[in-house]
Amino acid sequence: MACLNIHKRCEKREMEKDEYTFDGSVDKQGEPAVRAKTGRWFAGVLLLVNQGLATLAFFGVGVNLVLFLTRVMGQDNAEAANSVSKWTGTVYIFSLLGAFVSDSYWGRYKTCAIFQAIFVAGLVSLSLTSYIFLIKPNDCGDEETPCGSHSTISVALFYVSIYLIALGNGGYQPTIATFGADQFDEDHPQESHSKVAFFSYFYLALNLGSLFSNTILGYFEDQGMWTIGFWASAGSAILALVLFLIGTPRYRHFKPTGNPLSRFCQVVVAATKKWNVQQPSRGDELYEGDEQDLPLNGNRRILHTQGFKFLDRAAIITSKEGGGNSPWRLCAVSQVEEVKCILRLLPIWLCTILYSVVFTQMASLFVEQGAAMKTTLSGFHIPPASMSSFDILSVASFIFIYRRVLDPLVARLKKSSPRGLTELQRMGVGLIIAIMAMVAAGIVEHFRLKSAEKYCSHDCSNSSSLSIFWQVPQYVLIGASEVFMYVGQLEFFNGQAPDGLKSFGSALCMTSISLGNYVSSLLVSVVMKISTTDNMPGWIPGNLNKGHLDRFYFLLAALTSADFLVYLICAKWYKYIKFEERSIEKQNGEKQGDFRV
Repeated sequence: MACLNIHKRCEKREMEKDEYTFDGSVDKQGEPAVRAKTGRWFAGVLLLVNQGLATLAFFGVGVNLVLFLTRVMGQDNAEAANSVSKWTGTVYIFSLLGAFVSDSYWGRYKTCAIFQAIFVAGLVSLSLTSYIFLIKPNDCGDEETPCGSHSTISVALFYVSIYLIALGNGGYQPTIATFGADQFDEDHPQESHSKVAFFSYFYLALNLGSLFSNTILGYFEDQGMWTIGFWASAGSAILALVLFLIGTPRYRHFKPTGNPLSRFCQVVVAATKKWNVQQPSRGDELYEGDEQDLPLNGNRRILHTQGFKFLDRAAIITSKEGGGNSPWRLCAVSQVEEVKCILRLLPIWLCTILYSVVFTQMASLFVEQGAAMKTTLSGFHIPPASMSSFDILSVASFIFIYRRVLDPLVARLKKSSPRGLTELQRMGVGLIIAIMAMVAAGIVEHFRLKSAEKYCSHDCSNSSSLSIFWQVPQYVLIGASEVFMYVGQLEFFNGQAPDGLKSFGSALCMTSISLGNYVSSLLVSVVMKISTTDNMPGWIPGNLNKGHLDRFYFLLAALTSADFLVYLICAKWYKYIKFEERSIEKQNGEKQGDFRV
C-alpha cells in the first residue's frame, strides 16, 4: 500500500512537470507557462523582497521629507506639510501612467524594470545634490543647526531629483503588485489561495521594508546625517533592481491588451450612435463577439449584467452592421461590461479618498505633533518620524491576526459562505478604525496643549511635558485600519478589474492615496485660511503650541464618519463582475504556438 502511494505521488509530480497554467500566462519566450518551472512562490518571494527593498529606499526619503524641508530647505510647518502632501500625491498619480503603459503596451515586466531604473537614478541624483549643494554648512540639518539659503540651481536639482523618485516609484508600485499576483494561477485550487495570500504578504513586505527606514535611517537623518540616509536608500534600490532582474527566467507574463481608452471610447460612441434603437428584453440577444473579441490571455468573457442599460446599445446588432463590423458601431458584450465595471468601481474608489487623507497625516502632522512633545527617554532622543514603526508593527500583527484568527472565525460564523469578510466589508471596517485613530490623535493633542509651553522660542521641539509615546494608540489604529482598507482595496480592485486592466485596478488603490494627499493639502490650506485671525495664528501654525491641531483631527474624524455613511450606500449598490468559466480542456489541448505573444 505504501509503495502504491509513493507511486501515485511520483506520477502526480511527473504530471505537474509538464502541466501548463490554466490562466493563459506565458514564459519569457512567449510559450505557455509550465506550472512547475515558472511563477509560484519562488518568483513571488523574489518580488516580495524586491518590494521590501524598494519601499525601504522610498521611505528613506519620504518619511523624513517634512523635516528635511523645514531644517534644510527652510520651509515652515504648514508649507512643508503641503509640499510633502503634493509630492506624495504626485507619486501615486504616476501610478496611473505605470498602469496604462503596463496594460496597454509594455507589459508588466518591462514596466517594472524601466520605472525601477528611473527610481534608482532619482535617488542617486538626490544623494549627490544633498552632498554637494544642500547640506551647507557641513553637519547642518539637525534640530539645532538649520542650513543656510540655497541657490536656484541647487533647489531646482533637489526638486528634479525627488520628482524622478516620484515618477520611478509611482510607475513601479501598481505594476509590481499585479505582476506578483500574475505568478499564481487563479484557476488552480492551491495557487488561487496563494494569490489571495500574496496581497497580504505584499503589504506586509511594504511595511517591513519601511521599518528599517523609519527607525535606523530615520535616526541618522534626524541627527542631520541626511547624505548617509539618502545613499543607503540608493543602495537599497539598486539591490532591489538586481534581484528583480535575477528572477527573469522564472516569471510568468501576460500579453498587454492594447489601449483601454480606445476600447472605452468605442463603447460610448457605439452606444450613442444607437441612442434611439430599442433594447432587447434579454441580455443573451446582444452581440457576444467572436474569437478575436476575446481577451488575449485566458479566453475569458465577462458575463452580461443589468444596469447602465444605455451602454448595452453598443452590443445591439442592427441592419447597418454587415459582415465587416466596425468597433465604433458594434462592440461585444465583454467590451461593454469592461466599461460598466470601471463605472461601478468609481464610487467605491471615491469613498476611499477621504481615508487616504487620514492616512497621510502620519507622514506630516503626526511627525510635527511628535516633534512638539517630549522626545527623550532616559536621555535617549526618539526621532518623531520613527514613531511610525508602531504603525508598521501594527500592520504586521493585524495581518497575522486577520488571516489566522478573524477570517476563519467569521467564516465559521457565516454558515452561508465559506469566506470571511468580503473585501467591501473589510474596507468598511478600515474606515471605522480610521475614525477612531483621528479621535485618539485629537485627544492626545488636547492634553499635549494643556502641558505645552506656549511662549517658546522659534524651535518648540520638546516644548510639552507629554511623552511622545502617547502617540502610540493613533499609530496602532492607523496600522490596523490599513490592513482592512488597503489590503482589501488591493484584492478588490485587482479582482474586480477586467483581465486587460489588472494594473489599472492596482493603480486605483494608489491614486486614492494620491488624491487623499492633494485633498489633505487643500484641507490644511482652507482650514488655515478660515481659522487665522488677528488674535489667532490658525489651527496649524509654525508653533503648534499656539494652534489647535486637535480641532483639525476632530474635523477629519467627522468628515470620515460622513464618508463612511456614503460608502455604505455605494457598497450596497455595487454589483460584482462575473466571468465566464475558462475551458480547462481547451487550454490543455491547444498547441504551444497558439500561446505565443
